[in-house]
Amino acid sequence: MSGMVRVTVDGESREAAVRGVERRPAASGPYDSVHIETSRGRVDCHYYAASGAKKGVIMVGGVGGGFDTPACGLYPRLCEDLQRLGISALRVRYRYATNLAEAVLDTVIAIRFLKGEGALSIGLIGHSLGGAVVATAAANDEAVDTVVTLSTQSYGIAPVSRLKPSTSVLVIHGEKDAILPPASSVYAHQLAHEPKRLILYEGAGHMLDEAADAVYREVKDWLVENLG
Repeated sequence: MSGMVRVTVDGESREAAVRGVERRPAASGPYDSVHIETSRGRVDCHYYAASGAKKGVIMVGGVGGGFDTPACGLYPRLCEDLQRLGISALRVRYRYATNLAEAVLDTVIAIRFLKGEGALSIGLIGHSLGGAVVATAAANDEAVDTVVTLSTQSYGIAPVSRLKPSTSVLVIHGEKDAILPPASSVYAHQLAHEPKRLILYEGAGHMLDEAADAVYREVKDWLVENLG
């Protein structure tokens, strides 16, 4: 993997030169550690590769950074299950977790990595800030066939209205979210074109832990149905 990656965020262009990829088995866990070296710093990923996979899913978090996950470990659980279904999965750690444009660039770099691994159909999942990240990343790369936002913020979500006509959108939020209001996800759903779905969980907060099993089932089923 090499070359330039360019994105447009809020009308401004950003780019990074990819200089190389290092991949090695993780010390613990059913994934490979992937380090993508770029001219703007290193993008770190956990890669759950499925042999010969033509479908892939990328998962990103919020401003907390690291390999954070909502819904009581939703991301690692999904990654392992998707891998068993022949779908590769990639978790991304942002270089700058509070910078929307840089996080979008990281995510599009991850898309290019999966495409280089043979993925033809890609799904994106983002929590909190990550909802805006995946909506904007999908608007920057037509390989994305479905987008899932979890407890999304409204700032930066507008590109969800500019996705290619066939891209599906699943929007999930907890009605008791004290950090980002459910109205943010209602707004995102209004902007998105069909096919789309909005789910609001009564009693669930920002991390969606109270509805973890239901979120897992909905997201997994959505990905299996809408990828490819």
